[in-house]
Amino acid sequence: MSARGADVPASRESADAPTFGDSADAHALGGSADVLTFGESMVALRGDGPLKLGGSMAVSVAGAESNVAIGLSRLGHGVRWTGAVGDDEAGELVLRTLRAEGVDVRGAGRDAGAPTGLLLFEPRLPEVTRVHYYRAGSAGSRLGPDAVERAFAAGPPPRVLHLTGITPALGPRPRAACERALRLAREHSVRVCLDVNFRSRLWSQEEAAAVIRDWIPYVHVLVASDDELPLCLPADGTPGEPADQAGLLLGLGVREVVVKLGSRGATAYTRSGELHRPARAVRAVDAVGAGDAFVAGYLSALLDGADVGERLARGVTTGAFAVASRGDWEGAPTRGELGMLGGGDGDGAVLR
Repeated sequence: MSARGADVPASRESADAPTFGDSADAHALGGSADVLTFGESMVALRGDGPLKLGGSMAVSVAGAESNVAIGLSRLGHGVRWTGAVGDDEAGELVLRTLRAEGVDVRGAGRDAGAPTGLLLFEPRLPEVTRVHYYRAGSAGSRLGPDAVERAFAAGPPPRVLHLTGITPALGPRPRAACERALRLAREHSVRVCLDVNFRSRLWSQEEAAAVIRDWIPYVHVLVASDDELPLCLPADGTPGEPADQAGLLLGLGVREVVVKLGSRGATAYTRSGELHRPARAVRAVDAVGAGDAFVAGYLSALLDGADVGERLARGVTTGAFAVASRGDWEGAPTRGELGMLGGGDGDGAVLR
């Protein structure tokens, strides 16, 4: 079935799909990565008020998977991002930014037949920001299974494959790429982390559920907000409470169900029980990217061999850094900065 959003047309299955061999970054990857991820990264323009009034805009990049990749890289992990951008200056900005943040983009492709996606952030109220997507027919919507196969064949398999529910919403080819990645992860005994990340602008709840439910048998770590959990459950039954929903998912083979609760922190459910960590107290500036930052922190601690409590603690800490900073990924902490929260007296501490 087709699960693409109205603003993302079906990707063209043709010779002008993304090319990897012609890219200066597409030589043999070699080496190994802690985490492999892929998806659409776009140029992001952030306004300072209503878009229709004009004004200045700040230029950056954004994308859930690349946000997580940057967060993990800053925490000292090897990360490979295998995506596609247009053969344009916007695509070069995406790749240049990821390279600068230590993310391996040598497997990324440039698509001469499609542009790099674009999104606009429009602040309307102190706690309300509207997001406008311009990603129909973008290079990211044409990423296919061949890119994933190259990523797995290029070197030792990663320790973790990280996917989101955004990529399959972009069209048939990206969805097929995700499904191929899940099968390859199983073949190579790679742990799979799935962040549901439902986007109503891209597809309906019914379309998302039809895809994500099929993925659940492959998933080791499932990350979702409490209102996204029903999208993961079998269609014949949806228990009302998150604990019940998590229990059903654990029974289906998921090892960890991590529920993001925003300002209330996060709760992890495993076969050993339930554990909650409250959010870290910070002055909120921008909530965009906080969920991705949480995932980066949680996966970082998992890769370090930490227990569930420590994973949650690092996740809410990295999430707090994101909330306290503007931008999707700019505020992500390094490993040495993790202890900074709580280090001041609330009056603007200066660390000398």
